Amino acid sequence: MSEKVFMIDGMTCASCALTVEKAVKKLDGVNQAAVNLTTEKMTIDFDQSKLGSEAIERAVAQAGYQAKLITAGSQTSQKEREEDKLAQMTRRLFASLIFTLPLFYAAMGPMIGLSLPSFLDPNESPLNYALFLLFLTIPVIVINRAFYLNGFRALFRRHPNMDSLVALATSAAFLYSLYGTYHIYLGHHHHVHALYYESVGVILTLITLGKYLESLSRGRTSDALKKLISLSAKEARVIRAGQESMLPIETVELGDIILVKPGEKIPLDGLVLSGSSSVDESMLTGEAIPVEKDKDSHVFGGSINGQGSFRFKAEKVGNETLLAQIIKLVEEAQQTKAPIAKIADKVSGLFVPVVIVLALLTGLFWFFIMGENLTFSMTAAVAVLVIACPCALGLATPTAIMVGTGRAAENGILFKRGDILEMAQEVDTIVFDKTGTITQGRPQLAQIFSYDQEVNLLQLAASLETLSEHPLSQAIVAAAKEERLDLWPVKHFKSLTGYGLEGVVQGRQLLIGNDKLLLREGISLQRAQSDFAAATARGETPVFIAADRELIGLVTLADRLKDDSKEMLAELQKMGFELVMLTGDNEQTAQAIAKEAGIPHLVSQLLPHEKSQVISDLQAQGKKVAMVGDGINDAPALATADIGISMGSGTDIAIESADIVLMKPAMLDVIKMLKISRATIKNIKENLFWAFIYNILSIPIAMGVLHLFGGPLLDPMIAGLAMSFSSVSVVLNALRLKIMSL
Repeated sequence: MSEKVFMIDGMTCASCALTVEKAVKKLDGVNQAAVNLTTEKMTIDFDQSKLGSEAIERAVAQAGYQAKLITAGSQTSQKEREEDKLAQMTRRLFASLIFTLPLFYAAMGPMIGLSLPSFLDPNESPLNYALFLLFLTIPVIVINRAFYLNGFRALFRRHPNMDSLVALATSAAFLYSLYGTYHIYLGHHHHVHALYYESVGVILTLITLGKYLESLSRGRTSDALKKLISLSAKEARVIRAGQESMLPIETVELGDIILVKPGEKIPLDGLVLSGSSSVDESMLTGEAIPVEKDKDSHVFGGSINGQGSFRFKAEKVGNETLLAQIIKLVEEAQQTKAPIAKIADKVSGLFVPVVIVLALLTGLFWFFIMGENLTFSMTAAVAVLVIACPCALGLATPTAIMVGTGRAAENGILFKRGDILEMAQEVDTIVFDKTGTITQGRPQLAQIFSYDQEVNLLQLAASLETLSEHPLSQAIVAAAKEERLDLWPVKHFKSLTGYGLEGVVQGRQLLIGNDKLLLREGISLQRAQSDFAAATARGETPVFIAADRELIGLVTLADRLKDDSKEMLAELQKMGFELVMLTGDNEQTAQAIAKEAGIPHLVSQLLPHEKSQVISDLQAQGKKVAMVGDGINDAPALATADIGISMGSGTDIAIESADIVLMKPAMLDVIKMLKISRATIKNIKENLFWAFIYNILSIPIAMGVLHLFGGPLLDPMIAGLAMSFSSVSVVLNALRLKIMSL
């Protein structure tokens, strides 16, 4: 199977998106297809051995729309496309207003006492008046001809959409007005009061205004993605054969040496070879504090260099860079439908045909049953067609997902699919890996117990440990460096696998290692018994130090909790989540960490594949489980969980097993992720509620229910205004996610 993304032209509402989906899903070889109305893109999973891109484009064309395969570089073209579309809509709106404003004045002015020249007065010169309105209406129809071209084409293909409703409504009003104009020409001047030219012009202009405001608002929903795209550098300062030159980013190759000067944008991912600086990586990770970079540090394309200068070797180019992976993930998440969107899809598929039938029945009801004249009956039918646009339904889900995933990306939280947003807010149990997730993932010196006051125990131990690459050795050396201790030379160094180290320091024969080493050498542990027992109870790892076959000290090491682990776990418990910790450590160490962190449930001494079994057991109990891990040895567990959350640097996000990637190892980002998920799904439900309520209430009013009880009949122009702003209100509601508190 292959997944490709197509740009779709000609869609105006949720019914359009559903029509395209149905047309493509009928093709042999298509596994899944999802159309996003907001981004105007279709993501399709299909078998390339059975189906080609051309066949997909033909199927979309037969449904009445245009599809174009998105290729490399389309990110920029999409931005330009949105800008062009907004510019076109702006020109269309202002051109419509030029004719609609005088049209509206001429039609409505005399009713409220505004004067017209005598040769245009409806009472003195009715034919001139009617022709004047007609000549002002025709340009508005021509300017907005897309409604008719798209609407009637969809209607004839038996897939009516929003444009079909607008085209039918305004065509009925225009043809009825032409009929009235003909009668005025014949001398039946009373028809001058039954012209609806202004309704045609105003409805088309108001709906165009709504589309303009919608385009304006939609552009803001993808701001986060646009910002990420804008981070991409266009050029790099490359050094080849000792010569420095600015080259297009596309021509940079793996292994090229790149120079970055103060304030410049880092063009690609790589490893610093020389120099140092502080780098702003906030748009990639959400971390506002600049990161210090020096030799052997990794740098990422799109981040901004500070005051320093450095050279680095390009290690990832093109689509392999971290920025490119982030953009890909954010866009894929915005293309994916949340399960809740199926509600709107089902309704939209039936909505337009039902509305057309209701409009027809409304006109017939008032004309034949209630005995109203043709003008009254047609007004009610047109109002139903105009007000019942399903745009708001189609925008309810994708706009919220776009803003929600964009807000998450700005905070260094990447949802790999849009449906994960909905699944995340259903989680009731969160399982944590211990090492590198709840804890810092590296041992640190905890305590020093010296039984020989004449020697600096840490200095002596670190001198020998500096020759070892073992994590425990490196922790002791790091502690000595923090104390600024000078390390002594070592003679006759030996690494004793499974036991520890041996060597001569300052003329003393040192042994450093576990209790097995000292027992093997016949050295008594009596001096350290109480300290050893207490350290073990706290979950700390003991390292014994003997000199000249006598125990002189004990140091303990521990993997400390991250600074924000306790706060995050306490907050999750307040939110009602059940918390579980999984670890490969022994029971005693695991108990000590779990107690300190405040986690009530733990399972210890697990191999990586056994962690996934624990998650399966929880799911068998009916729990919705999220697994938080480092994305490497936790891959099986992350894949098994309902939601897999990977924490870390995010440098390999494209191959992670997780559904959500937290770009920085900050535990509080788990809270942010859950808040964004809950807020986004709540926003979608609000949008769907208001979209449904709008149609449930507005259609009966347009049909004339209020008029049956002595109330007014809804004017089609008011219906057009209400329909336009229903779509805008949904988009504006989604934009509230941009300012929510995290």
